[in-house]
Amino acid sequence: MTTSATQCLLRMVEEQHALEDYQGGVPRWCNGCGDNAILAAVQRLCRDYDLAPEKTAFVSGIGCSSRFPHYMKTYGFHGIHGRALPIAEGVKMSRPDLHVFVNTGDGDCCSIGAAHWIHAVRYNMNLTLLLHDNHVYGLTKKQASPTSPIGMKSNTTPRGAWLEALNPLTVTLGVQNVSFVAQAVDWIPELLYDIFAAAYRHKGFSFVRIIQRCPEFLPKMFDPWLHDPQRTLLLMHENGVRIGAGTAKLYRNQREHDPSNLHLAREVASMEDPIPVGILYRNESVPCYEDIRHAGELHTSEQVRAGLEAEFDKYTIWPDKGTAGGEASAAVRG
Repeated sequence: MTTSATQCLLRMVEEQHALEDYQGGVPRWCNGCGDNAILAAVQRLCRDYDLAPEKTAFVSGIGCSSRFPHYMKTYGFHGIHGRALPIAEGVKMSRPDLHVFVNTGDGDCCSIGAAHWIHAVRYNMNLTLLLHDNHVYGLTKKQASPTSPIGMKSNTTPRGAWLEALNPLTVTLGVQNVSFVAQAVDWIPELLYDIFAAAYRHKGFSFVRIIQRCPEFLPKMFDPWLHDPQRTLLLMHENGVRIGAGTAKLYRNQREHDPSNLHLAREVASMEDPIPVGILYRNESVPCYEDIRHAGELHTSEQVRAGLEAEFDKYTIWPDKGTAGGEASAAVRG
């Protein structure tokens, strides 16, 4: 018995995915690493929004966080150091119908990949970027990163880091066309998921910084915030994330924050203690680059051939028939 094309299409539309449909290889991160919490939240997001694995792609660079595509049973691209964003942008330009996520670390994004990060904000393509920020290079065994605090001792700064840490939130909020900026922490799973969901739903470049623990090289760095809930500031607003009763009861340091106010978002982003958690800024009116450039348009074979011929003609050496003796001489046609 054969199945009609219509029945196949209906089956594809009605198909529901379980959590196991997104679980790839067994994670090799350290026990207690914040990457595990991020992975769990993302897999839950894919299931709840029923993202088809064959229509979803995760792109990464180099670092502990960048092993992420290996642990998702979707399409993925494990790129080179600092180059996750241009790869993801290329994917989105050629296939704007795909759900594209980028996983990067504080070294991968904020150091070697800083130029791509800045221009990705400006392009405002419909991507979701998750910045795993543990303040240290973990994969290469404890070197200072751009977000390492002053005085942090590492293999590259044995006497302590000399420079003030870069703040990814304030940098992103200072770039033209910024449209979504949020911050999460790995130890509040409810808000971690809700912030990811809000970022995914936003049409445009969603920048989410996740402050996460590194149990191997900085095991006690965030203990003061874990032991004192008052040092975490929850950002409240009707257009922000939802905060459950249990979380609100534990984290009572809350503040009404309008995510449409860019000036206020920059002020909140500058805070380090308490750590602000929630949506800092959101602007739905910023146009996406792939829409401006009409990405994903199909071209006929004739159009492709004509385009290639036009490019080849720029460098073709044509014979000059007007030379004496009938012998051709070479001339470059511009």
